[in-house]
Amino acid sequence: MAHAEQKLAIFRGLLKFKSNVHKIWGVLIFLSIVTTVEVALGIIKPASLMSMFLGMKILNWIFIILTIVKAYYIAWDFMHIRDEKGSLKGSIVLPLVILIPYLAFILLIEADYIFEVMNTGFVSWNF
Repeated sequence: MAHAEQKLAIFRGLLKFKSNVHKIWGVLIFLSIVTTVEVALGIIKPASLMSMFLGMKILNWIFIILTIVKAYYIAWDFMHIRDEKGSLKGSIVLPLVILIPYLAFILLIEADYIFEVMNTGFVSWNF
């Protein structure tokens, strides 16, 4: 296989780097910033983000979204999915786009059901 040109841009071409090493550092800094935001929100827990939205606190939704963003960039840059053909990208990304929200939905519905049963049921929090 011929030596392929490395794609040295992230964020859909908004940031371009001179070398692959610079790109790795750029993605690492981006992931570190996202992780720092997550940790800071987890420590501070702003009262404005404690209101409920679709059965869960807005802060929890932010954590889920930021985690998916981090997983996307780890797979896209460090696992080199960006360099693959479109059909392989689709076969990897499409099931995850469908499966992760579906599993999150199932977990949230089941957790709410268990909470309601234990909260209002005959045997309440006896474990």
